[in-house]
Amino acid sequence: MRTKLARVVCVLVLAICGGATGVSAHHAFAAEFDANKPVSFKGTITKMEWVNPHTWLHVDVKKPDGTVENWAVEAGTPNVLFRRGFTKESLLPGTEIVVDGYQAKDGSHRANGRDLTFPDGRKLFLGSSGTGAPYELTPGQKK
Repeated sequence: MRTKLARVVCVLVLAICGGATGVSAHHAFAAEFDANKPVSFKGTITKMEWVNPHTWLHVDVKKPDGTVENWAVEAGTPNVLFRRGFTKESLLPGTEIVVDGYQAKDGSHRANGRDLTFPDGRKLFLGSSGTGAPYELTPGQKK
């Protein structure tokens, strides 16, 4: 009886854990972002979220009329960004940057980031690999 109960508990635990992994499933680029909607903007970092499966960079962008838009920019995983030269100190609030990427399909102020450029010209690749995001095109280029 004890053995049967242990097996049932193990099966239930595996089923619950297996079902929970789908919640944080990795999505494809094309599910949320549009390769035909490249964006490029200059702004100031307000917050950086170093979370899995994607980091999120929040940027205040000042428009010509003086209003400010807050953009959320999806980037690769924390581990991938660290291997590319990012540090937690390189993306502090108040840092001015230029972001190139691709806007969300719903037209919101969300983008999948491709490149980040610092005022001194240093450039870092934000994109996450293996998601279907365009690699060969940069914003402003045509196929």
